Amino acid sequence: MAFTDSKIKNLKSTSVRRIVWEEGQTCLGLRITPTGKKSFIYMYRYQTRSRMLTLGQYPALTLADARVQQAKAKALLAKGMDPGSLHLQTKAEYQDTPTLAVLAEEYIEKRSKSKKAWIEEKRILEKDVVPKWRGRKAQDIKRRDVLLLLDKIVERGAPIMANRTLGVLHRMFNFGIRRDIIENNPCSVIERPGEENKRDRVLSPKEIKYFWTNIEKCKMSRGSQLALKLLLVLLQRKSEVAQAEWKEFDLNSGWWTIPKNKTKNGLSHRVYLPPLARDLIKGAKAISDNSPYVFPSPHRKGLKPISSRSLSQALLKNKNILKVESFVPHDLRRSASSQMTGNQINRDTVKLILNHVETDATSTYDRYSYDKEKRDAMNKWDRILKKIIFGKSEKIIEINRK
Repeated sequence: MAFTDSKIKNLKSTSVRRIVWEEGQTCLGLRITPTGKKSFIYMYRYQTRSRMLTLGQYPALTLADARVQQAKAKALLAKGMDPGSLHLQTKAEYQDTPTLAVLAEEYIEKRSKSKKAWIEEKRILEKDVVPKWRGRKAQDIKRRDVLLLLDKIVERGAPIMANRTLGVLHRMFNFGIRRDIIENNPCSVIERPGEENKRDRVLSPKEIKYFWTNIEKCKMSRGSQLALKLLLVLLQRKSEVAQAEWKEFDLNSGWWTIPKNKTKNGLSHRVYLPPLARDLIKGAKAISDNSPYVFPSPHRKGLKPISSRSLSQALLKNKNILKVESFVPHDLRRSASSQMTGNQINRDTVKLILNHVETDATSTYDRYSYDKEKRDAMNKWDRILKKIIFGKSEKIIEINRK
């Protein structure tokens, strides 16, 4: 019979493996196993010997594609080459090509670790990407695979995380092209699945007070409570607070020096510690159990700091206890800076405290530390924050400390 899709589908398996040949001496056959597996084969002669080449499994290889593969094999025969030997060589080369897991590992080690966000990139790959595509060749990942992966992340209610995953994949596959692991980036022309909204959430003074008071009742580690409070007091980024080490602090002089490898702009940054901050840091010292980190992870025996992501999760899980409209850790930094400028603290000084990069030519040559201005501003913010939280009388602070 002449092969058609309907005829191939209707071919039944038997108790033994058999081959059904297409009529007309096309030399195209279909091998059917007792389990029902069907594979296209091509019978040919090379150097007077009969040989058989498996073209691929049906229906992954369609009938039309099988005829194309057969035509290519015939073309090689016409040139005096054995298509079977070339097929085995190609198959062996394919087996040696890196898997997606190998590409991900190489990307982290050779490219991602040069960036500050490499831990988050590693987490994204290990959580959502490698387990999904484990064992698959990197070159076999198609655009459709990426889209389906992103859809799953969006469906679980994390569209922004889907955006982050797309970004990591795009960079990883570009790395794979440069390393000659793959030829094309399957993430090309894929749009971000989640809509990115610039956040403008600012906590009101009443919300700040609720946050400060109610966080003591929240189901999170004491270290996380102190770290979140410190975000509000010092206005620094959550990753900088979460990864803070004791060697960065000089409590005698009252300064915290964040090394350049931890800051967003790659410049070391001095942060003055007003009284509230020093109290929080002393509280952290009492529970850090000789860890080199100010806020050690309770799950890693003090060998690693808490993750900045854990702070976000802690707020999310306790939003009902906080009795404050939903917010994220970075909103504490924005709320503090808004309160400072709203209380006539110089905007340029607040920018320095936030460690925002200045791009004008003057800043390139300005090496004045502005320590005095930052110290005065932070002390004023400390007084403003105490008034918001405790009211006018600072005796309340002493009562709370006891």
